[in-house]
Amino acid sequence: MAKAPVLTPQAEDFPRWYQDLINKAELADNGPVRGTMVIRPYGYGLWERMQQDMDARIKAEGVQNAYFPLFIPQSYLTKEAEHVEGFAPELAIVTHGGGKKLEEPVVVRPTSETIINEYFAKWVQSYRDLPLLINQWANVVRWELRPRLFLRTSEFLWQEGHTAHATYEDARDFASRIHRHVYADFMENVLAMDVVLGRKTAKERFAGAINTLTLEGMMGDGKALQLGTSHELGQNFARAFNTQFLSKEGKQELVWQTSWGSTTRMVGALVMMHGDDSGLRIPPRLAPVQAVVLAIKGDEAVLAKVREIGDRLTAAGVRVQVDDRTDTPFGRRAVDWELKGVPVRIEVGPRDLEGGTAMVVRRIPGGKEPVRLDALPDLLPKVLEEDQALLLRQARERREARTTDVRTVEEAAEAAAAGGWARIPWADLGPEGEAALAEQAVSVRCLVAEDGSVPDADDAPGNVAFVARAY
Repeated sequence: MAKAPVLTPQAEDFPRWYQDLINKAELADNGPVRGTMVIRPYGYGLWERMQQDMDARIKAEGVQNAYFPLFIPQSYLTKEAEHVEGFAPELAIVTHGGGKKLEEPVVVRPTSETIINEYFAKWVQSYRDLPLLINQWANVVRWELRPRLFLRTSEFLWQEGHTAHATYEDARDFASRIHRHVYADFMENVLAMDVVLGRKTAKERFAGAINTLTLEGMMGDGKALQLGTSHELGQNFARAFNTQFLSKEGKQELVWQTSWGSTTRMVGALVMMHGDDSGLRIPPRLAPVQAVVLAIKGDEAVLAKVREIGDRLTAAGVRVQVDDRTDTPFGRRAVDWELKGVPVRIEVGPRDLEGGTAMVVRRIPGGKEPVRLDALPDLLPKVLEEDQALLLRQARERREARTTDVRTVEEAAEAAAAGGWARIPWADLGPEGEAALAEQAVSVRCLVAEDGSVPDADDAPGNVAFVARAY
């Protein structure tokens, strides 16, 4: 009788495969309140690596970290009408505290534009105070009706940047810089994720923004996932909170603002873009453990050798873990590391020692081969870079192969229903076609200019819409 697969095959049931992998790779568990999650150490290790890299990139743009309260007076949200209308269905509101009814209900932070503007209005007096560039790492709560671990949870972790500028052009350029130099560069060069950079339509843009820049990725089942957004807020929040500055010309003017964020959703995207029927495949530049050295037997000479290999690889700049748990069967340990997506396994047993070799198993392209022990420190860094590039190439090739050029709403809906993306001229679709697609659970993910750049306006000539079913 054939052994049951460790994971539900992707082709059989992609959502079940995803849930199986989140569980068996020990990334997260459901929390006690519907829609919440407990991020387990291995999953949090991935988020920590993302956070550290992103934080360095954000600071390199001149942004400083700060922290604002979790509780926001409800009256703050009502100051910007479009903003409160957009978030109203997702709000968690506290009405009692300390055993008493509160004089004013407080909202559990869904995003921080309102509370941050309350303080920007205090801190900004003159053009000399601008630009004001702030980021915070925090949790937010948006009451989710259809939760899915990492992808849509009622509470999630993120960074949210908020900036104030003296001119529209400065704010516009900063939002674009974050979009491309922080988010896109990180996602492509660290997460090995193929992303389409574009502009949201008026229907899809952030509540209260005048423009939303987005990064969209194709998952393994052909659906789209929004991976990060950067918003031009114009003067909407500045007007609502009276955030003004004295210009060089001695006039009181409203600031121009941006906000931008990325979340733990990136962990879910990592699973769905790179994972296969054997488990995760973690990009080497991200991986907390790039190589695991496994002792096949509890032989003292083997144990000594795997520890020595671990030390030599660490000295070569590789992030290594030595697995000498020989009281656990080797096969079980090998499957566990494969599920967790560690890029390289180095397996050492008594026979390997006799031949002066180790078996090197590469998770990303697959395959294994014996390698001389003295060659490992030079080989591993090269192999890891090769595999990093391969993941990005595979993701890009999948998107290109599953994207269809169409000219009608009907063709766009068919392409999305078949498990792919459609690319259609915005002039052929327009807001009416977008509304018709929405009735079939298909959305315009973004608009892209004819040359592949991000367009300046929704109705710019030659704009192309990417259309798909989305998570």
